[in-house]
Amino acid sequence: MTKTALVILAEGFEEVEAIAPIDVLRRAGVRVTIAGATDLRVKSSRKICVEADMLLKDLAGMPDAVILPGGLPGATNLAKSGEVASLVKKMNSAGKLVAAICAAPAVVLAPIGILDGKKATCYPGCESDFSTKTIHSTERVVVDGNIITSQGPGTALEFALEIVAQLMGKDMADNVRGKMLIEA
Repeated sequence: MTKTALVILAEGFEEVEAIAPIDVLRRAGVRVTIAGATDLRVKSSRKICVEADMLLKDLAGMPDAVILPGGLPGATNLAKSGEVASLVKKMNSAGKLVAAICAAPAVVLAPIGILDGKKATCYPGCESDFSTKTIHSTERVVVDGNIITSQGPGTALEFALEIVAQLMGKDMADNVRGKMLIEA
């Protein structure tokens, strides 16, 4: 059965943190859908427009993974969406993969309690937004149960490969890593 992932984009998203996971997951055979939090045309933090496949409000069913890119004000705009919070809570309750990078772990996941009792990382300095219930790590990519967090643009490929490993297995992640010439 084909695995599915949903990447949610909000105005001001960080380009590398969104596009790298989309690319890597598609190379691994994951069916990736890009959802706009509020619009189909979403402008990144550096004014690159990306056309989403759908609006988040039109999502039917539940993907195997949800991916939240960071960037500012992208992560803040994701955090303002009740639909994002609702989906992330449902995904977490169902044990589905919830992956967030850069500011998104601190700005989107922490305020809704997803990181309570979990080990997590984020963009350096954003950890001040973690509650005292989150175990902050300075690792580049952190997996704690069904939650994957990562630090920022420079860790986006490692983040994406970890999502592949969790969804499709380590062999598939290693295969994609090798074909993309990414050092282990």
